[in-house]
Amino acid sequence: MDGNREITGAYCGDLLSDVLARAQPGNLWITIQRHRNVVAVASLTGLAGVIISGGRVPNPDTIEAAMKEQLLLFSTPLDNFTAAGKLYWLLQKPCHGHRERG
Repeated sequence: MDGNREITGAYCGDLLSDVLARAQPGNLWITIQRHRNVVAVASLTGLAGVIISGGRVPNPDTIEAAMKEQLLLFSTPLDNFTAAGKLYWLLQKPCHGHRERG
């Protein structure tokens, strides 16, 4: 996995075609979907990774596909709203050792 990917924001949604049309490269995608198609959509869109919310665990074939694509894949017990809020808060803080954007 590429731990040096820049995360530019987040996109919340469960409709794959909507993610393809609206998510931006570098975004983390927050979704309840856990099947392997999320990896294909994330890769096509240039997303930094996928966060599967609501306590759902990715299917084994999803994990395998993410590893092959070197895509970051996370699971959280948080709902989409809470996960997005926490991610927003984290993205507003400068990372240790990195300059602030501006």
